[in-house]
Amino acid sequence: MAFEYQEDHIRNSRGTLLFTCRWLPLISSPKALVFLCHGYGMECSGFMRECGTRLAAAGYAVFGIDYEGHGRSKGARCYIKKFENIVNDCSNFFKSICAQEEYRDKSRFLYGESMGGAVALLLHKKDPSFWNGAVLVAPMCKISEKVKPHPVVVNILTKMEEIIPKWKIVPTKDVIDSAFKDPIKREVIRNNKLIYQDKPRLKTALEMLRTSISLEDGLNEVTLPFFVLHGEADIVTDPEVSKALYEKASSKDKTIKLFPGMWHGLTSGEPDENIEIVFADITAWLDKRCNAVTFEQILRPSNQGFEKFDNAMVSMAATSGRTQSNGTYLCGLKRPRTQRRSAM
Repeated sequence: MAFEYQEDHIRNSRGTLLFTCRWLPLISSPKALVFLCHGYGMECSGFMRECGTRLAAAGYAVFGIDYEGHGRSKGARCYIKKFENIVNDCSNFFKSICAQEEYRDKSRFLYGESMGGAVALLLHKKDPSFWNGAVLVAPMCKISEKVKPHPVVVNILTKMEEIIPKWKIVPTKDVIDSAFKDPIKREVIRNNKLIYQDKPRLKTALEMLRTSISLEDGLNEVTLPFFVLHGEADIVTDPEVSKALYEKASSKDKTIKLFPGMWHGLTSGEPDENIEIVFADITAWLDKRCNAVTFEQILRPSNQGFEKFDNAMVSMAATSGRTQSNGTYLCGLKRPRTQRRSAM
């Protein structure tokens, strides 16, 4: 299916210019909307391009945003002052898309990889009834006991974070070597200058740690339909993390798939045949759920009376058992630059 690629910039509530992009099917109205949440240090236009093009070729409208300080967005490189800022920026941009007339009746799905999985889960927590589902690829939603830092170390670093928040002090292994199996793909990723490859900043590392611990404590609060995928040979985020999410989440519709021998980069670092398997599973899961609706979509126009609401509630319970609350839309969109592409 043919699609077009567009780029744009928006300003967040703090005045920082953020890069956004989208892949839109050309032939017909999209099946549903998919919103990309990239991982730590990553970006959407290059690193997540294959995800965008594959899902657009499958009939989905796909939207991405580079977090502040990431990729082509402005801000101190890979500095996360507050994880909440990332979540709010994504929420405002994603909901501004959902509010557009041509998309109001479309199902909306979150797609998060690694740290982006944490962003997706926090977006769900922020507005539990808004999203129709989430695809979570090797999500960061719990700190593995194998790598959890000692409380004394955390206490020392916490006392230093307000003094030297941006200091690249945190020691770390080469994540690219650890995450991406295919050596050719690994070098392509390493040569992507938009990807942050330096040591994590002190406050960034602590914000990620606190976010993971908070998510771990609230896994039972996850209620949206989700599909979690994880490579069994992943040493960046432990597969036990995804197992814990699956076991503890309160979602009635939840699916987990573990891939023997696969690493962290399921969609970008595996041999081609493995990537084909992963995306086939993702699109199949989405295809089965892309006709889901929310209360807001059922009730519009909203002057049908309380009896209409009762009927909608019965219909919705049979579909997904979720309700819809109104959101606010803070990020305006300018006319985007457009590039036409065809699916290979």
